[in-house]
Amino acid sequence: MARSTRSTRVRNTDAFVQVRGAREHNLKNVDLDIPRDALVAFTGISGSGKSSLAFGTLFAEAQRRYLESISPYARRLIDQAGIPDVDSIAGLPPAVALQQQRGSPGTRSSVGSVTTLSNSLRMLYSRAGTYPRGQEIIHADGFSPNTPAGACPTCHGLGRIYDATEASMVPDRSLSIRERAVAAWPVAWHGQNLRDILTTLGHDVDVPWNKLPKKTRDWILFTDEQPVVPVYAGFTLAETRRALRQKTEPSYMGTFTSARRYVLHTFATTQSPLIKRRVSQYLLSTPCPACDGKRLRREALSVKFAGMDIGELSRLPLTRVAALLGPVARGETSTDIRHPEQAVAAERIAADLLDRIRVVEQLGLGYLTLERATPTLSPGELQRLRLATQIRSHLFGVVYVLDEPSAGLHPADTQSLLRALDELKAAGNTLFVVEHEMDVIRHADWIVDVGPGAGEQGGRILYSGPPEGLERVAQSSTRRYLFAGAQRPARLRRAPSGWLRLRGVTRNNLEDVAVDFPLGVLTTVTGVSGSGKSSLVSQALVELLASHLGQEPEAADEEVDPLERRDNPGTQGRVEGLEQVSRLVQVDQKPIGRTPRSNLATYTGLFDHVRRRFAATAQARKLRYDAGRFSFNVAKGRCGTCEGEGSVCVELLFMPSVYAPCPTCQGARYNAATLKVQLQGRNIAEVLAMTVSEAAVFFADDPAVSRSLQVMEEVGLGYLRLGQPATELSGGEAQRIKLASELQRAQRRDTVYVLDEPTTGLHPADVDRLMHQLQALVDSGNSVIVVEHDMRVAAGSDWIIDMGPGAGAEGGRVVVVGTPEKVARHKRSRTARFLAAALADG
Repeated sequence: MARSTRSTRVRNTDAFVQVRGAREHNLKNVDLDIPRDALVAFTGISGSGKSSLAFGTLFAEAQRRYLESISPYARRLIDQAGIPDVDSIAGLPPAVALQQQRGSPGTRSSVGSVTTLSNSLRMLYSRAGTYPRGQEIIHADGFSPNTPAGACPTCHGLGRIYDATEASMVPDRSLSIRERAVAAWPVAWHGQNLRDILTTLGHDVDVPWNKLPKKTRDWILFTDEQPVVPVYAGFTLAETRRALRQKTEPSYMGTFTSARRYVLHTFATTQSPLIKRRVSQYLLSTPCPACDGKRLRREALSVKFAGMDIGELSRLPLTRVAALLGPVARGETSTDIRHPEQAVAAERIAADLLDRIRVVEQLGLGYLTLERATPTLSPGELQRLRLATQIRSHLFGVVYVLDEPSAGLHPADTQSLLRALDELKAAGNTLFVVEHEMDVIRHADWIVDVGPGAGEQGGRILYSGPPEGLERVAQSSTRRYLFAGAQRPARLRRAPSGWLRLRGVTRNNLEDVAVDFPLGVLTTVTGVSGSGKSSLVSQALVELLASHLGQEPEAADEEVDPLERRDNPGTQGRVEGLEQVSRLVQVDQKPIGRTPRSNLATYTGLFDHVRRRFAATAQARKLRYDAGRFSFNVAKGRCGTCEGEGSVCVELLFMPSVYAPCPTCQGARYNAATLKVQLQGRNIAEVLAMTVSEAAVFFADDPAVSRSLQVMEEVGLGYLRLGQPATELSGGEAQRIKLASELQRAQRRDTVYVLDEPTTGLHPADVDRLMHQLQALVDSGNSVIVVEHDMRVAAGSDWIIDMGPGAGAEGGRVVVVGTPEKVARHKRSRTARFLAAALADG
């Protein structure tokens, strides 16, 4: 620690948070003093222990202390972070965590609700809106689609109605029922059961659908009747009639369900995302005719402000909303406000709205609309919206713990972010920021550098003090990038081997865009947040390529309702040059699994090889143990007490649940009989506890396993344990695991790899490792396209497509394309000057 060299930027230098004996995750009994009333950056390579210190220790302890002050009942309603493994923390104020987490599922959680702007807007319409003559005043909740008072009764506040039609459920009318003309019915036995029931009811299931009478077709598809009839499985119509006449014993009694009833009931009740997606394809979505998709009752929509109803205003970018509110906030009252008290209310509410919208604009999010659903936002966008709300809250004496607030932010918007952080600090607060962006780190008053490595090789404090002191710490990976601007290896720009030419692309803010993607090179797509980068690459390009190759695009976020995803009209456009591409691979930062049972070894397929190795031992063969015996997901091999979890949960009612090692297997996850089998002196639990680097040595003689481990080491994952649960992995780690899984496969040429902001969550040293792998993919005859804000990545690429020039409606156009040197000279590109600086450093 460097308390003797405190920066002049740190105010009130006697006020420090004193941490003693922090051991959360990989922290090595850390002792640390951190100043309050300062901007403190926690730095270090991915997996070094930064988040374990900032969130797992400091925030968790602050939350624990706060929760002790509230009623036990209220504690049960709060998602508690848990009790950190630390001896003591002194001088810690109350804390607020702003993490990169997705919003609540569904369209009911929106930009307006997260920022609370919608509350004020509803008050504005209630108190200062122009009502039709004779209409009663509507209270603010009457302008909310999420309340009974405001929700449109036809669509229940969703804005759309969903139903199944004959065309959607019977895509091929030339097929017979036996040939699955009613595609919406379930497959396998359940579908056969319904066909047998129809036979009992006297319908010929071998007649083409279009030859059946309309009355029959409508009853099969839409009836609410559910007759229970005898079923003669596999009988023809004639055989069934004979059996009914002779009162033959049926196979069983079956209940009929119409196709529409089955689709609607299954969609509403199933817990399986897979089944929900399947039945959703038979539902058609249309804007609600009662509210025109605006989600509100007609009475609320009849109230106007600035000539618009609240639904229309909520669809405007926040920048446009601010422009409309400006004159009202300045007292330039609109002529349609007839009463003095309305004018006063309008002025005050509009001024408050304007102030809060300006904070959102300063953080580079003015292109968002109030009705934009939170699951469609990036984690970085969502975190900055929460940050904007905190700035307006005027809290004092609080510690804000932020997780990479610069994530997804173009360098042009970073200065606005820094001004927002300074505003929070100036109000008397402390900021603990986990960060990789060098501009943010340089702006900090104090740096806590964690390392030197990741996982077991990390967890130590390399430096704690003012930024300038880090330059003297030779072990620090951050130091090289903060002061010297680490040199990139010299590389000649590659020439494209061909082109994918997109024409007439329309998607989100892209309108009739034409752009050429080079093949055989590394291409970076740049532009400010909201300029259309992801719309062009991760949506338009991927959808068009996947359609041509017969591939399914990467599954959409499971948090978003399948119907909401289908409401998106998709991409319009065409692409030329497809014959040059044989395969498409998307590598994103979505989790590799949502439960602790999924881990690095299971995702990569490595676990299958390991289990086969154990099953092939003489000991296992003697006991007749197969590979399944060595899976903690199979009853015969796993511990019966914890069912393969390795831990048991102790519910403490008012306190956070405590997870303790299983008393039977002591966290090994397997039963004693399984653990007796050893491979080279190690049992299966001990192998899963190895790090990738340790396992690479252990399996050095096994090509099937060692190749996979070698690739994971090359992408910087050597510190992860083979059995480390997926729930403990960061987005960056998940993305690199996916990339490693792809790299270990036999390489095929003419593949297009698409990555959306792959450097999110990565230290610059890890970015260099990632770039080495991406360059190797291109050298192998493939094309790599990345959407990226990191200027070192852009400077190291062969080709750049810069989108913009602004965000939202002011973006969606191709500003400039070419080599990094060409783009860096372009006068209208907001990326140019930052790219020029990166080229100069390299």
